[in-house]
Amino acid sequence: MNPNLTLPSRTAVLALALAYGGGAAFAADHAEAPTSAADPAADIADLYAWTNDNGELSVVLTYAGLTAAVQDGGTATYDADVLYGIHIDADFDSVADTEIWIRFGQNSAGQWGMQASGIPGTDDVVTGAVGTGLLSSTTALWAGIADDPFFFDLTGFQDTVSTGTLMFSGTDSLAGTNVTAITLQFPYESIVGEDGKLQIWATSGRKGGE
Repeated sequence: MNPNLTLPSRTAVLALALAYGGGAAFAADHAEAPTSAADPAADIADLYAWTNDNGELSVVLTYAGLTAAVQDGGTATYDADVLYGIHIDADFDSVADTEIWIRFGQNSAGQWGMQASGIPGTDDVVTGAVGTGLLSSTTALWAGIADDPFFFDLTGFQDTVSTGTLMFSGTDSLAGTNVTAITLQFPYESIVGEDGKLQIWATSGRKGGE
């Protein structure tokens, strides 16, 4: 997995990502909403998925948006009390047929690691240090800080709202900011439905619903 998260031109962006807490569901964002901005570790930014020529599906879940660039002191955001879920529906009944669960934790030395279960193509629970590629024979897993791949023209958006005419400034308002990313790669054939289509969404939940 490439920690720089350079997305290919054929990327299919699947934007349904929800954050759960306190019995309510909130749409994903980049720390725009006060409720989600108060909890960066549970604030999902975006969800991306695409296939490659090797028959593998890559899924990238980003959260804790608007983090400073590494050179400006930005660091990845991890929280042992937040559980991340990636849900895959292969028969379009809006019920997940595959569920991948990811969590983070620290050892006695304060070093962060991650654990993922339910990854298609392996029955193993994949564990290891963050910031390193974790591989089995058919899967790959990585988590860490990365350049935010989402493009948003805030100036163009504001001009559009104020004038009523669609306008673009060509400036990426998220340039120079990072997110924390969880990236997965596994065989597409292990989860694809009969018609070759999938629905994928992501959730985050804080322990105790706080």
